Amino acid sequence: MNRLQAAAILAELVFLGIVFGSTVFTRTGSVRQYELIPFWSWIAILRYHDMELLKENLLNCILLLPAGALLPLIMNRKVKWQEALVFGVLISATIEMSQLITMRGLFEWDDMIHNGLGCVIGCVIVNKIIGIFNGKK
Repeated sequence: MNRLQAAAILAELVFLGIVFGSTVFTRTGSVRQYELIPFWSWIAILRYHDMELLKENLLNCILLLPAGALLPLIMNRKVKWQEALVFGVLISATIEMSQLITMRGLFEWDDMIHNGLGCVIGCVIVNKIIGIFNGKK
């Protein structure tokens, strides 16, 4: 393991701690909430032109973008988009299950989809940057 990998692992752990803190641990408990219909938010956006929901979806894509960006640095290689997707969905599923169990948020498939997509986008961006620095496209 080199210094960059160690720094990236530390940054990933700190980042994920902040994400879990803001999405689960700092919220107050209420009632168990869940939305089990995939893409329900996009249906609402298209049907009702709900711009706040659109903004929330985009922010959910951005949420795990840094986690995906750190993956190639942690692995010390280009990471396949499928690997980043699995990582992002697993992290998001852990958040969503935590919210469901602790009754501190809305469990929804859409968040897992958007978070996974954001993780992929972050990974692809850093893969491209690595390719540029290594002289490959």
